[in-house]
Amino acid sequence: MEDTIAAVATAYGEGGIGIIRLSGPDTLKIMSAIFKPARKESSFAAENRKLIYGTVEDPKNGKTIDEVLAVYMKAPYTYTREDVGEIHCHGSIISLRKTLELILCSGARLAEKGEFTKRAFLNGRLDLSQAEAVMDLIKADTDMGFDVALEQMEGSLSGKVRELRDSLVALLAHVAVNIDYPDEDIEEITYEDMIKSISVIGDEVDNMLAQAHTGRIVREGLRVTIAGKPNVGKSSLMNAMLREARAIVTDIPGTTRDTIEEGLSVRGIPLRLTDTAGIHFTEDQVEKLGIEKSKESFNKADLILLILDGSKEMEEEDLELMEKVAQKPVVVLVNKTDLALKLDLEEVKRKLPQAALIKTAVKEGKGLELLEDEIERMVFSGGARQKDSLLVTNVRHKNALEQTASALADAKEGCERREALDLVEIDLRRAWEFLGEITGETAAEDIIDQVFSRFCLGK
Repeated sequence: MEDTIAAVATAYGEGGIGIIRLSGPDTLKIMSAIFKPARKESSFAAENRKLIYGTVEDPKNGKTIDEVLAVYMKAPYTYTREDVGEIHCHGSIISLRKTLELILCSGARLAEKGEFTKRAFLNGRLDLSQAEAVMDLIKADTDMGFDVALEQMEGSLSGKVRELRDSLVALLAHVAVNIDYPDEDIEEITYEDMIKSISVIGDEVDNMLAQAHTGRIVREGLRVTIAGKPNVGKSSLMNAMLREARAIVTDIPGTTRDTIEEGLSVRGIPLRLTDTAGIHFTEDQVEKLGIEKSKESFNKADLILLILDGSKEMEEEDLELMEKVAQKPVVVLVNKTDLALKLDLEEVKRKLPQAALIKTAVKEGKGLELLEDEIERMVFSGGARQKDSLLVTNVRHKNALEQTASALADAKEGCERREALDLVEIDLRRAWEFLGEITGETAAEDIIDQVFSRFCLGK
């Protein structure tokens, strides 16, 4: 924390502007050493938080490196709550490299991954869950993922966690008084009161955990596998959902010999869509490898889109596929319904009673809207996401909430068995500490280091 750190804050490659960021006690000294304002009366000290036009020059020989804009921001009203500076160069790798070299030679060191945000956390500007939301915001590839990350960065999750911790602190304080001063004239806490209070907190934790599956999908994407025998329309469906000719489509069965994976957004929900090779018996070694990869993708999928040919009667390969996917969330697409329907739909419903069934004619674009409705319904358990609903998107947060729920269950069970208050207090304190791991208040140093190691250098 005594060092001044620096790193390129923009993506590498050609661009209009490239930004180098500094943070630390020597920021003003370093920037003043290499930056020469175009107007002599300009200075960082006099024009705090204002962009100044000038040049970056090598202090050793006065050679101009680039024509830039620079800004100095005095602590504590900065991203890290330290002195922060930015130099806006032309978006050339050469310009950024040479300017960064001058900064490092003038006394700064290269920032570690996520060190700017780590300093913001250590200086109390962000808690740990807000810091993680910063990276989710950067990596978001759908509007919904961006909105959820922004809400968490603004403190929606932190606020809820602190509210639960405050409730636990109040309960712990009441328990502690009854343990330490049993003979004093104070309000005695009953086991019934404690069970009621623990249940209220536990219900809140359970509600957050109930949203964790949806949150994981919003953050990482819904893994969707398209399955079916050859030539039923799997590649056509993928092309229709992507709205581009990504997969080759022919009338020849077995055209797709390998899995094809693409990302897309359906009503703000990120999908990781996999088109598989048609599963059937074959002597072709290449097709066999593709079919094995198709079977592997079934196990990883959150959702199977099983396509059946509605213009043909049920075949043995269809039955085998239905048996294979019976234990997974499935949407059955009865394709080619623009032709005479020969498939026994009642038999499909008997084999997959829990699956949604949609009639489609993929090449004509029929049924796709119904499919999107069903995907949205499955992700949000029957309804669109409400604006005030809190999504838990991070696996670390989910694990901490599960441990909290377990500790609360132990405390409640102890109350029901009328155990000593000292034992109940231990479980309540465990729950309080697990919640604190989410915001970083009780997180171990190795957890904090692990979180920030996943960041990019300039953040």
